[in-house]
Amino acid sequence: MRLLQLTDLHLYAEPERLLLGQCTRSTFEQVLAQAQRQHWPPDAILFTGDLVHDERVEGYRYLRRMIDRIDCPCFCLPGNHDRLDLLTEVDPGADQACRLEPLGPWDLLLLDSTIAGSEGGRLRPDTLERLAQHLAAAPQRPALIGLHHQPVPVGSRWIDTMQIENGAALMALAERHPRLRAILCGHVHQAFDRQRGHIRLLATPSTCAQFKPGSDDFALDDRPPGYRWLELEPDGSLHTGIERLASKASGEDDRARDPRSPAS
Repeated sequence: MRLLQLTDLHLYAEPERLLLGQCTRSTFEQVLAQAQRQHWPPDAILFTGDLVHDERVEGYRYLRRMIDRIDCPCFCLPGNHDRLDLLTEVDPGADQACRLEPLGPWDLLLLDSTIAGSEGGRLRPDTLERLAQHLAAAPQRPALIGLHHQPVPVGSRWIDTMQIENGAALMALAERHPRLRAILCGHVHQAFDRQRGHIRLLATPSTCAQFKPGSDDFALDDRPPGYRWLELEPDGSLHTGIERLASKASGEDDRARDPRSPAS
């Protein structure tokens, strides 16, 4: 099964508005176009939060229009910049604190890690309880957790102050369940890939501006936007990588096409 992760879109109501020098609608469309060329069709796409930056309905309506052009399931998780009431207009299941989505022989376990009014993350006790129930229910099925905030430090001190406060509780639970193969997050605007026991810990570049890895203080990276692809095998193994644009430049010629159109 092929899963794509797009994260930290930071869309605005205004189509041409910039974030940290990037036109976020343009870079999102370019990243989606790259995915259409390199890893299409996917079996599902996971959007892991911070989808709209300014909390306005126009950004969510734009995202809904883009998703309507994609002929596969798309799942959306909230980030610290999102308005959950508007995000549910894009994905009605986005308000579930712990959500199970089967994907072939795999289970996607999608968690809400947001705290109202905070840039950091935390998992509610009932979220962890529900996650434990899901993990225990089908031990023969490989599983992957998706959420917005990183559960462990990624090595950038400033953004690691905004990781999941009770990430240790999540990791302790995860380590008790061998069927859990990976935890996939956004939030950090950079690639991250570490193995911890049987669990692969993965973070993914933003579709817009990138943060410099290993930085104690806020700093931008000059690497281009990108996305993550994952191939989830029936035996529970996975293969994954990062695909980036050739450059950070925005342009009209390289935006996402409708994959159902003759030109695609």
